[in-house]
Amino acid sequence: MLRGLQAEIKQTTPFKTLEEEAYLNLLRTADALVRKEVELLKEYQLSPTQYNALRILRGAGSDGVTCSELSDRMLTKDPDVTRLVDRLDARKLIQRARSDQDRRVVRTKITKAGLDVLAEMDKPMAALGKAMLGHMTRKQLEDFIRLLELARARAAP
Repeated sequence: MLRGLQAEIKQTTPFKTLEEEAYLNLLRTADALVRKEVELLKEYQLSPTQYNALRILRGAGSDGVTCSELSDRMLTKDPDVTRLVDRLDARKLIQRARSDQDRRVVRTKITKAGLDVLAEMDKPMAALGKAMLGHMTRKQLEDFIRLLELARARAAP
């Protein structure tokens, strides 16, 4: 009898290793969670990377960040942060300005419109997190976080 992921993907042969099963489970889970996030973000005409960038900029406050700093802080790596910032700038959700100290440095800051969009999204995004993971106990969530960080440590540059 097939169980878990093996049944979901209708794989009739067992996984070669436990590591393979765990890895594929992680990929399947990440995809399922991201699909739900994408669905919610569509209502705000944002992609997950745009939403992530806005959250980073909100956290950076009035100092803002450079494109390089933004790239380093992104949850998922985007090879073209400049284009990402261009799209947010076109919607007036962010603004760019040259540094007074070094004219070569361009700092990106969130605008009031960007802050307003995030404020509108805060509750629905929190509700999404609860809907997706709220069935787990606090201990399970803490263990889950620790295990994900442990797995990610091997992939870190």
